[in-house]
Amino acid sequence: MATSVGLSHIPLLERLSVRVIRVLGCNPGSYTLQGTNTYLVGTGQRKILIDTGNGNVPEYISNLKQALSQFKTSIQEIIVTHWHGDHVGGVKDICQHITPSQIPKVSKFKRISVEDVDISPATYTFVQDQHIFKTEGATLRAILTPGHTEEHMVLYLEEENAVFAGDTILGESSTHFEDLFSYMKSLEKILALKPGVIYPGHGALVPDGVKYINYYISHRNEREKQIIEVLVKSSPKFITSLEIVSQVYQDLVNTLIPAADKNVQNHLQKLLIEGKAEAQKTAMETVWRIVKPKSAI
Repeated sequence: MATSVGLSHIPLLERLSVRVIRVLGCNPGSYTLQGTNTYLVGTGQRKILIDTGNGNVPEYISNLKQALSQFKTSIQEIIVTHWHGDHVGGVKDICQHITPSQIPKVSKFKRISVEDVDISPATYTFVQDQHIFKTEGATLRAILTPGHTEEHMVLYLEEENAVFAGDTILGESSTHFEDLFSYMKSLEKILALKPGVIYPGHGALVPDGVKYINYYISHRNEREKQIIEVLVKSSPKFITSLEIVSQVYQDLVNTLIPAADKNVQNHLQKLLIEGKAEAQKTAMETVWRIVKPKSAI
C-alpha cells in the first residue's frame, strides 16, 4: 500500500504503445495512487476504453476529449474491470459530455452478491469468462480474476502479450482484496499467461510482467509468514487483527490502517480455513490465535 505522495510521475495523457493510450483519471489518493489509469486501446478510428475513473471529475473528461481529438479517434465501447466507483464512476459523464448522441456499450462481469451500480443512461452488457473483444489492431480476452472484487476481470491483449490488470495488480505498492484465497488463484492465472507487460489500474506501467507477478505472490506469502509469527509470539493469548496490523505494518499512515486491517483479516480467514488459526468472537470483535500442530504419537 502507498499514498499518492512519493510515487512516480504519470502524465495526464501518454501513448504507451502503438495501440495503447493512457488517460489518467485525475483522482489521486491513498487508494488510487496517482489516479485511475484508463486506457484507449486499438489502432483505428474507434477504440475501446478500459475503465472510466471517478464521476464528477471535469479535468478527466477534458483530457479524454483531448486524447480523442489528438489521436483522431472515438470510443467504440467501454469495458469496466470491476464495480468500484473509481473505475465505473465516469461512465455517466462520458455519456453526457463525450458521446451524448450515441450511448456506448458498457461491458463487465456481473456482480454476484448484489446488483451492479446504476450507470444510466448507459446499461451494462454482462459478458462471460473468456469473452473476446475486438477493435482495429487489438484483440482483448476477458479473464475472470476474483479476489479484489468478486467479479473482477483482467484483459489479455493478444497482439502485445500484455495484461490490463485492473486492481488485481498495481504498478506501485500492493493492492487490497475481498477474498485472499480467490485472489491468490487469480495471480496464478495471470502468471500462467506469462505477460511481457502489465497495464495496471493504478500506478506506472510494469515492463516485466512475470517477475512482478512473482513478486506479488511472494509478498503475500511473506505477509502471511509475518502474521503467523505474531500469532506464535502472542500464543496462547487471543489477539485482534488491529494488534497484528500494528506489528506487521511499519510507518503506515492512518488512512491506510482500515485497508491493512482488512488484508490481515483476509489472511486470518485463509489460515482459519487451513486449520492454522482459530477465532473467538467476543462482544466487541473477533480475536485470533495460532493453532499449534499436534505432536506425533
